[in-house]
Amino acid sequence: MNLNFMEAIEILERTPNTLEHFLSGLSEGWLNCNEGDHTWNAVEVVEHLIEAEKNNWIPRLEWLIREGENKVFPPFDRFSHLNAGTEKSLPQIFEDFKSIRTENMMKLKNLINPEKDFDLIGLHPEFGQVRLRELLATWVVHDFTHISQIVRVMAERYRKDVGPWEAYLGILKKK
Repeated sequence: MNLNFMEAIEILERTPNTLEHFLSGLSEGWLNCNEGDHTWNAVEVVEHLIEAEKNNWIPRLEWLIREGENKVFPPFDRFSHLNAGTEKSLPQIFEDFKSIRTENMMKLKNLINPEKDFDLIGLHPEFGQVRLRELLATWVVHDFTHISQIVRVMAERYRKDVGPWEAYLGILKKK
């Protein structure tokens, strides 16, 4: 197993600033591009990350520690950010993300003792038994997934423009 508590925190703490530096000041064309119907643009991805901060990671860690295998995690609606209907500016969205992630990192550091808590078990509504270590590792990889998604969506915007170089651009490879 490769999960290291402090290394996980290194990534989780950096994600809001990484995305803010990458996306701030970009044109609407970059921020609003997507891969077609029912896909997310960069701003929607960040809003999803905020929603997960509010209703997924820390709430489920607290639930797992409190309830163990006695009760299934409450469901998390991965698409609820699309129904929020708020029209916040990009700077405000990043301020929200940084604020809640900072708060959650403080909670995480106070909530978990990696020496004794990593193997605690909870019940996921779809997967059944899950370990705290798996939930924490998933949080980190979830950040990576969405950073990758943003970059992939933006690269897709130039697919036709790169011409024959598409053959050398792994980000444009269809799976």
